[in-house]
Amino acid sequence: MRLVPLDLDRDLDLLHEWVTHPRSHYWGLQDATPDRVRAEYQGFLDNPDYDVWLGLDDDDSPLFLAETYDPAHSELAPHYPVRPGDIGMHVLVAPPTRKRSGVTSAVMRAVMDHCFADSRIERVVVEPDVRNDAIHRKNAEVGFVVDRDVPLHGKTGRLSFCTRTAYEMSVPHLSPEAITFAHRRLIAKAIAEFSHERLIEPVAAGDRFRFGDNTFTAKRYPLEHWVIDPDSLDGPLDALDFIAGLRETLGIPEKLLGTYLEEISATLAGTAWKFAHRRETAADLVHASFQTIEAAMTEGHPGFVANNGRIGYGLRDHEAYVPESGRPVRLRWVAILRTESLFVYDGDERAFYEAEFGADLLTRFEQQLRGHGLDPADYRYLPVHPWQWEHKVTVTFAPDVARRAIVPLDAGTDRHQAQQSIRTFFNLDRPDRHYVKTAIAVQNMGFLRGLSPKYMRATPPINAWVASVVEGDEELRACGFGVLRELAATGYTGDAYHRTGTPSAYTKMLAALWRESPVTRISETERLATMASLLHRDRDGNALATALIRESGVDAATWVATYLRAYLRPVVHCILAHDLAFMPHGENLILVLENHVPTRVFMKDIGEEVAVMNDQPLPPDVERIRVSVSDEFKELAIFTDVFDGFLRHLAGILDADGMLGAAEFWALAGDCVRAHAKDHPHLAGRLDLLRPTFQHSCLNRLQLRNTLQMVDLTDQASSLIFAGELENPIAS
Repeated sequence: MRLVPLDLDRDLDLLHEWVTHPRSHYWGLQDATPDRVRAEYQGFLDNPDYDVWLGLDDDDSPLFLAETYDPAHSELAPHYPVRPGDIGMHVLVAPPTRKRSGVTSAVMRAVMDHCFADSRIERVVVEPDVRNDAIHRKNAEVGFVVDRDVPLHGKTGRLSFCTRTAYEMSVPHLSPEAITFAHRRLIAKAIAEFSHERLIEPVAAGDRFRFGDNTFTAKRYPLEHWVIDPDSLDGPLDALDFIAGLRETLGIPEKLLGTYLEEISATLAGTAWKFAHRRETAADLVHASFQTIEAAMTEGHPGFVANNGRIGYGLRDHEAYVPESGRPVRLRWVAILRTESLFVYDGDERAFYEAEFGADLLTRFEQQLRGHGLDPADYRYLPVHPWQWEHKVTVTFAPDVARRAIVPLDAGTDRHQAQQSIRTFFNLDRPDRHYVKTAIAVQNMGFLRGLSPKYMRATPPINAWVASVVEGDEELRACGFGVLRELAATGYTGDAYHRTGTPSAYTKMLAALWRESPVTRISETERLATMASLLHRDRDGNALATALIRESGVDAATWVATYLRAYLRPVVHCILAHDLAFMPHGENLILVLENHVPTRVFMKDIGEEVAVMNDQPLPPDVERIRVSVSDEFKELAIFTDVFDGFLRHLAGILDADGMLGAAEFWALAGDCVRAHAKDHPHLAGRLDLLRPTFQHSCLNRLQLRNTLQMVDLTDQASSLIFAGELENPIAS
């Protein structure tokens, strides 16, 4: 949101509609004519001690009115000792034209941010009508404290103050309503996913189910998938107590219980924050931009219960850097000694920098280096997450900064937005420029989110090889399947942690890579969305997938079949034709939609998430991705990662919403696999994707076993945990 000065010639009709609306009766202008409203506000605008602002929503549509004034020159002056740094404030939210939750809270914070943006302001003063209980609650949310009631013109006002510190310490998302919402959803998910992984077993209780002290309504679908209605939960609503009480059942090591509970608590806090601040409905997102959809996701990984840990972030970090805040971020840049770093790119390094952040900024960086008496030819450039700069680079690498092996420069000129993976950024100002993925020492969902320079040395060659395989395959081209290549990688290796020769979290703190943007690869009639959005439900429970199908004008079966051809068929082909496996979960796929139907996909996160499962010749730089596994394990790339990891959730959503029955959904998936086999008889018999059952690989069991590092990234296959077998929903 942003505030712009009120323009009466432009805004009078809107202003008159707002202030005379029945909801605005405390404003005192119910029967005012347009001329009276103009005269009233012209007087405010002519007053040098008064300002009037029109508040715009994130799509620049008018949403609220704000007034700020100097209390020393107002009718409040006789009623309290005005301090230097006081500012008075009024706010009026537009009458609602559609159902959206959390609007008034968001407006209040936007206005308070505006007031405190002036460093001279230390306290905001308000005097709402004593009868206006709704605004009193909103004032309390952001830190206002009632002083006393005072007689004012036309009303009795409730004089209240909010200091800068009180506002900074306010946490309106941690309200009883928001945290109850979060507890309900997390407990429902925990029961569903722990039941799916056969860690617990709810029992039927009439037309409901019971587990422990909780009863609830639920539906069970293929792949032992549970869909539990959070609002039906009847019993204790404390997710931390729920998890702690199951420690032995879940197999959480005693020494790691606190860490896992912290991730659970952080997940609750994240859900509460989204409840309070994200206002988009599923209907809104049908027509929303790529990055609006990215920021609007209310759920992290669909399978993991503790999926929003971000341990290391504080409240302000959360508001500044997480995807759901949607805040623009300017990355920090440092220069690093060439002799103590690496840069991998199939092209000219300087030309790459010029393309990524412009010749002017590159020249400025070189001038900064010369200002330190340093030769720019001795350095290369590394983007750093602002959190990482403040918390790690200036502390953990202080000696390297002091000896000018790492030289602080400036922030980039482009604004970026954090993606669902939290350490990857999309360029808002130049969407054609690459994504930037940075190292960040934040613990999230079982891993510290670092990047190893040594590991990334092979990332661009791996991406180039995978892209050549994909682009050279006629079937994949026909499906529109593509990969977003990680084209360049860089990292600092001159620190003491690298000199020890021992890999650790400290050797993964200063590195970055650049990945292609999908924006340049779509037509004017196409739009983009993270595939994770197909599992999104807004806070009212409405599913985006359902809204997309309804808006598309095609029936659900056609929509699903088209989507499966774009997603499932190419992933199956890669396994059967090339023994090439991706990690095709929702956050790793970008959908290309036309008329609201997914018609093709881009795969990303190639360097860390791809495997070649045969003995075909590979370039030396690509050899790292080879794994030797059985055919049964190869099949899990479809069964576990696609069927169990993503499609079971989508099938449950569409069935629960009455769009497409689960049986029909899985029949379409089976048709997709069989159609591929019919079109490629030479691949028949390579793997048995129609087998009756497959091994049940369990994700939460990995995190519960070791929430600090779920798997050994150098040998992921041996880290997996199985719980028997699942029935194959597409079996012959």
